[in-house]
Amino acid sequence: MTRLEEVVRDLERHAAVAGWDAPPRLYALVEAPELNRTEPELARQLGVPDEPDGIAALEQPDLPLDRPMEDVLHGIEWPEQVAGCVLILERILLPEGAEDEVPDDDPVAWAAKHPGREDVRLVVGVLRDGSRHSAMRLRGHDSDDEVLTGPELAPGLADTLASTLT
Repeated sequence: MTRLEEVVRDLERHAAVAGWDAPPRLYALVEAPELNRTEPELARQLGVPDEPDGIAALEQPDLPLDRPMEDVLHGIEWPEQVAGCVLILERILLPEGAEDEVPDDDPVAWAAKHPGREDVRLVVGVLRDGSRHSAMRLRGHDSDDEVLTGPELAPGLADTLASTLT
């Protein structure tokens, strides 16, 4: 398992413990040795061991909820010290063909009431080296052994996250 896969998996479990209906969360990923060297007190407080291949996830302030997430992400630029980032957010999946029925007025409320909807939590991580990994938990199958994982579960979101690192 790569270190990005491990971080995504750990953050997915952390989000699962916190429960559903949570706001989006964004984490900066920093190299553990760099954090221990430049911010030793913070590293100590967070319990980040000084391991050569270690990576630490630092939760960022709350994201605005009044704009589409893609717009919010397009406004983020990370400094060079940030090796990558992870976004956790919940979305509604609709069954195939449902997009043909979406009304022009208040499509979100319509989707929230759709009988075939499925709530999902996405955890998407990217690194500057191009690595990416995601995890998806469905509310209707809310157990650790049913979490889907892979590098291309949310390719558009991973691309948008990766653009914050360039």
